[in-house]
Amino acid sequence: MFSLPFKLPSTATAPFCPSEVAGTVAVTADDPYWKKVLRFAGPGLLVSVGYMDPGNWATAIQGGSQFGYQLLYVVVLSSLAAIVLQCLSMRLGIVTGKDLAVHCREQYKPPVAKTLWGFAEISIIACDLAEVLGCALAFKLLLGVSLPVGVALTALDTLIILGLKGKGFRQIEAIVLGLILTVAVCLVAELIFVKPDWQAVAAGLVPSMQTLSQREPLYLAIGILGATVMPHNLYLHSSVVQTRVVLPTPAAKQEAIGLSRIDTIISLLLALLINGAILVVAAAAFYEPGNTRVLDIDDAYQLLAPVAGTALAAILFGLALLASGQSSTFTGTIAGQVIMEGFLKMKIPCWQRRLLTRGLALIPAMIGVLTLGEHSVGKLLVLSQVVLSLQLPFAMYPLISLTSQRRIMGDFVNAWWTTTLAWLLFVVISAANVWLVWQAVAG
Repeated sequence: MFSLPFKLPSTATAPFCPSEVAGTVAVTADDPYWKKVLRFAGPGLLVSVGYMDPGNWATAIQGGSQFGYQLLYVVVLSSLAAIVLQCLSMRLGIVTGKDLAVHCREQYKPPVAKTLWGFAEISIIACDLAEVLGCALAFKLLLGVSLPVGVALTALDTLIILGLKGKGFRQIEAIVLGLILTVAVCLVAELIFVKPDWQAVAAGLVPSMQTLSQREPLYLAIGILGATVMPHNLYLHSSVVQTRVVLPTPAAKQEAIGLSRIDTIISLLLALLINGAILVVAAAAFYEPGNTRVLDIDDAYQLLAPVAGTALAAILFGLALLASGQSSTFTGTIAGQVIMEGFLKMKIPCWQRRLLTRGLALIPAMIGVLTLGEHSVGKLLVLSQVVLSLQLPFAMYPLISLTSQRRIMGDFVNAWWTTTLAWLLFVVISAANVWLVWQAVAG
């Protein structure tokens, strides 16, 4: 009988299980302010990873190649909306000591809570599908394997999860920071190679409703929105901020909120710069006025080398894509544990959670590339991001509702203008999703 040369964990372990790492990062009260800022830095980085995963690459590349710099303002506005929502999520976790999933289980009737759990799981699977496809494409570029083989190779990232069993949460944050910096360096090099028109870039930052007057750019804009404001990140952030030790006093909570807000804003602005850089690279390299051809992510890496004038551009593209997908592996695993433990009060070994999520993502990914062919990655990635956008209101509603209730938040309840802005975002995103579904049915 076959047996493994090592023993697999049979219980949920740090650093991927939220309850195992809560309160494990100490912050000394008499530390200087700059040191406290550094101690609180990290949760925002984990959340920001979801804002620069392969799904973002697909929507940004298609948007840039098809519409030039015109959708750049959509990336900016989506990122600003993400900052607002992630700050709400962070504050909920710090003030109450419970994450969004736990609150949903406690505050809503079981059928409602289970429905919200189902939507949250769908968002994680859709996100993991994007990671599978992005990493598979990176393996194809870097190793020369076929796309189905690349999809199969992505199953091996469970070994990474096993290798980090029992490690500290700060180590995860350090690894993620390294992967994010890898993506950033690669994209800076790409910008140098393709030489964008910076005047046109500045014009693309100006909002224009005329740009979204047709179905196709609106479809892409909603995809960019879904790729930016990921539903499961709202659950994730409210949990990972609890890794910091915060005294249960109003003054300590207020200071923790301020320090975490710095971490959140800086991390998501970094994600904004990376997402914007992807769209700018695509627009500079591939956009031609009057050209209606849609360029997918799986075309981009093939055409980037001759456009940029160096084969190094395509290699950097593959490395950055692989780094973005692998960093999302960590946050996807943690988010899965947060949602499962919060909604169902269920704790399983992290490698089992990873296999479950990855298995559910591998099946549609493999079916898609086998039936639609080697050039199906772009379409599948954009579709996965639209699915994420459709799930977003189901995470936004409880978050906004809970943080607006004084009986839950006490003196840290949302200000009236924060509540108004958050509900406005909810209405706009929900209306855009309804419009998109109606167009799909009518079409």
